[in-house]
Amino acid sequence: MTVPDDASRHLLAPILERGAPGHASADAVALRRWTRPGRRGARVREEVTYAELARRVEATAAALAVDGLVPGDRALFSVRPRPAGVVLAFGVVRAGGTIVFVDPGSTPELFTARVGAAGPSLATTESLLYAVSRGPLRRLARSRGLLLPDYASLPLRHVHAGPWLPGVPRGSRPARALAAGRPDPGLLPPLDPDREALTVFTSGTTSRPKAVVHTAGSLLAGCDLLRDVFELAPGDVVHTDQMLLGVPALLAGATWSVPADPPSRDVVTFARQLDGAAGTYLVPADVTALLDAVEAGRVPARGPRVALVGGAPVTRALLERATRVLPGTRWVAVYGMTEILPVAVVEAAEKLAHAGDGDLVGRPLPGTVARLHPVDDADGDGVGELLLSGPSLMAGYLHDLDSPARGAGPRAAEHRTGDLARFEPDGRVVLVGRTRDMVIRGTTNIYPGLFEPRVAALDGVGEAVLVGVPQVDGDEHVALVVTSSKASPRRPGTGSSSAGETQVRLDPRHPLVDRVRAGLPAVLDHDALPDVVLHADRIPLAGRSRKPDRPALAREVARRIDGAADGEVPGGAVGVTTAVVADGAARESVLKGER
Repeated sequence: MTVPDDASRHLLAPILERGAPGHASADAVALRRWTRPGRRGARVREEVTYAELARRVEATAAALAVDGLVPGDRALFSVRPRPAGVVLAFGVVRAGGTIVFVDPGSTPELFTARVGAAGPSLATTESLLYAVSRGPLRRLARSRGLLLPDYASLPLRHVHAGPWLPGVPRGSRPARALAAGRPDPGLLPPLDPDREALTVFTSGTTSRPKAVVHTAGSLLAGCDLLRDVFELAPGDVVHTDQMLLGVPALLAGATWSVPADPPSRDVVTFARQLDGAAGTYLVPADVTALLDAVEAGRVPARGPRVALVGGAPVTRALLERATRVLPGTRWVAVYGMTEILPVAVVEAAEKLAHAGDGDLVGRPLPGTVARLHPVDDADGDGVGELLLSGPSLMAGYLHDLDSPARGAGPRAAEHRTGDLARFEPDGRVVLVGRTRDMVIRGTTNIYPGLFEPRVAALDGVGEAVLVGVPQVDGDEHVALVVTSSKASPRRPGTGSSSAGETQVRLDPRHPLVDRVRAGLPAVLDHDALPDVVLHADRIPLAGRSRKPDRPALAREVARRIDGAADGEVPGGAVGVTTAVVADGAARESVLKGER
């Protein structure tokens, strides 16, 4: 497929070009899917060449167009990044539509609000999600902490990926059948890099959900930067379950190797498939699990050529351990966000050599412009809020782009990150804090203000505060601290950080804890379920506004957890570590048993 110059900035242009007849990459493997390990270990289940990938994408797009999808339409997308899912996503975008990621594990009210905000005309869904959102399997999902929406009842056209299962709505088109049809370029619009291609909900309330919108051009710009960071070339292999990290492999003519399970679910199998890989992407918690497996002798000490680590702050301690355990791997920390990815990268050696305060994240990548906006409560020394712009910047937020008329809203020119930063003399960015109360666990950003009112409304709860407790690998444990509705009112001016004041008493065995834990799946997004629930005799306050002193509360939780791990019993901390394990199990997805 030959594309005009203007279309060359579209995400799919270079990928479809590689699948054109006569192209050097046409017969190369674009996608490789693995099975779960059996008696003889994991094996390759499916391979798709660039030529076949391009044919399936064009066929899917043409079939969707015949079914009524027109440029500008939005499609809910809940399909794993396997070949069928990649083809379906690319097919929607090729037809001029927008992929909309809506977390199926969010509360029913939030899911409904997000669907309403997106205004989709199509639902593309795994057949298993249809099955577990109604009937007996719905109860199983609920027991695993998932309160799934009834996808089949959505008044939309439906496409299902995977085999037909009970619960798939009548009339739903199988994705496999769409891809098996005949491509018809005459049915499809020209590739437009400025057309919206991806919408990702990140936060917000039921009254105003917040979603990031990217164009096909901004996605290509970001993926091109990641391709360059990996230094990918044709013939290389990138092993990852992350779509936006697999796409750079396709742009480079490399092979995107898709594991059966993410590293968080089966790190041993994932690690064994890294041998010989050019690159992978890991969140800090995944790195810790990988290094544990290597040091325990469960997997060989052979990592990929490059390991990109992000999604949460990447600590010195984690990089020191990583370079010691897997010295043959080039460890690179990446800084970015949904609104603009990636922003900057820093090599492990460079980060470990940084002797100053703060978190060194490196120089802004080519084309990315960073500047500081003064903040009132900064401590000086050139600190300000980090503002970013560049070709990989989002088009804007959905509620802005859709107002006052669809497509008529303002385009984003700059993103306020909420991160406090300063610049080194050589232009490198150092993060020194956050302006927003946000907890990062794995790849999930948890905004306490979205969920605390829901928890506080549970019977017997007076106040509820979600805090993050930093771990050595840069990830955060999520702690929910509640008070009883019958607790004594706080005295004005009390706070845990003042000298001589009584410390907050945290109790994991308080009767309210069990009642709250039982009610959480109905009020919290499953990715926001806490690792530990604790009862407090009071919530410490800080500042003139007397808001909850989150840093002080996080320190108290960390002290109790550390004390419990050491066998001490400070202030009623017995059982905190056990609670962390027990509550973590509640977040296990019902998809764990998928094939």
